[in-house]
Amino acid sequence: MNANIVKAHLGLLAAGSMWGLMAPVGKLAMDSGISNLSLAAMRMVGAAICFWIASLFAPKEKVSSRDFMLLFFAALLSIVFNQGIFIVGLSLTSPVDASIITTSLPVTTMILAALFLKEPVTVTKVTGVLMGTVGALILILSNQGGSGGTGNSLGNILCLIAQTSFACYLTIFKGLISRYNIFTLMKWMFTYASICFIPFSFNDLTYTIHQSFPVKVWLEVGYVVLFGTFIAYIFMLFGQKTLRPTIVSMYNYVQPIVGASVSVLIGIGTFGWAKASASLLIFAGVYVVTKSKSRNQIIEDKKKV
Repeated sequence: MNANIVKAHLGLLAAGSMWGLMAPVGKLAMDSGISNLSLAAMRMVGAAICFWIASLFAPKEKVSSRDFMLLFFAALLSIVFNQGIFIVGLSLTSPVDASIITTSLPVTTMILAALFLKEPVTVTKVTGVLMGTVGALILILSNQGGSGGTGNSLGNILCLIAQTSFACYLTIFKGLISRYNIFTLMKWMFTYASICFIPFSFNDLTYTIHQSFPVKVWLEVGYVVLFGTFIAYIFMLFGQKTLRPTIVSMYNYVQPIVGASVSVLIGIGTFGWAKASASLLIFAGVYVVTKSKSRNQIIEDKKKV
């Protein structure tokens, strides 16, 4: 395993950890009066500003008119639909249902990668995805303590659409992601996302901005924007440039591990054999998927025969 691949895995691990921590931090901010739509809007606009500033120090790149259009649709799938629709779905359904639905991402990505990228669905890959899924489900369900609330069919469907849209982004736009540096891609994608999302969140956002919140709440919002979005997307995109879509999606399972760990550290959860076994299953599943052969590797093996 070369250095770039190791860095890509570490980057995805860091991104998954930041997203996992963002869930309880964002929840604290919303419990203090920040609406879900305004938090999502601040996340998109704040990240767009951060990426535009960072792009001033990155190599300048000329984006073709065709790729500008592709970046717009990539922003819809990876940010607007994924973040916006998921937040609406989460507001309608229970956290348990929403968390369980997020485990569908690697399975959906594996299927779409087979359809669009002709990536093989091998026994090894399926085994790894199933191991990770089972581990995530054990971790999610063991962490609820029976207080997950009641699910809602429309909310569940919206959460599923959000996961499917991100899976589509990981597979369909693999070529686009490889053509430009991270800051060029993200500054345009988050700009497009902000333009699309602000009309739906304008009233909430205006109301929130004119409210007086403690510094603690704004620090929580700051974490969501800076670490949970700006830095996390840098790490995620670096991994996406290097690794196959199914491997990238497997790091989605890091989020419930971080959530469970944080709950233990702050004294609202416990860590037992179930969670330990679930965590091992998740990381073992990620490892197994990384050992599955890509389409190019299988073609090379056939040439050797």
